[in-house]
Amino acid sequence: MGFGAIKIQNNKPGLISMGIYNYSKITDHYLRLEKIFTDTLELINKWHPDELAIEAPFFGKNVQSMLKLGRAQGVAISAALTHQIPIFEYAPRKIKLSITGQGAASKEQVAGFLKSILHFEEIPKNLDATDGLAAALCHFYNRTNMEKGKSFKGWDDFVKKNPGKIK
Repeated sequence: MGFGAIKIQNNKPGLISMGIYNYSKITDHYLRLEKIFTDTLELINKWHPDELAIEAPFFGKNVQSMLKLGRAQGVAISAALTHQIPIFEYAPRKIKLSITGQGAASKEQVAGFLKSILHFEEIPKNLDATDGLAAALCHFYNRTNMEKGKSFKGWDDFVKKNPGKIK
């Protein structure tokens, strides 16, 4: 799981942190979800973000992989909602378009643009870190156009905006 945190000063983005969590050694899917939840809470408690941007699920051919990804994203979202942090989702193509100007850009191209924009020294070996950072920067670029995205200001707001879907 990649993550990125940015700060905005004088309406300009700056890098706070980026990185990855690797869960490959946790074989039990439910324990992996618990770890994603606690790691997300740890990031929230460390950086105190005002908002959370996340890559929206994409549709692939492997249904099991999509289900697992959706669950992982759900627990990360739940962690943010427990702190009343608004959530914003962006499609992978939208994130790439926001960063590079091309919706079909490669991970390497996105990482290169991020390095140039946020002035960090070295592109990480695992590009999941720059994927997380790209979602944060995409949100910054798109924050004046929020009505197009999904936003929740906490669990109560999520339930209110999804009547009949939550029981």
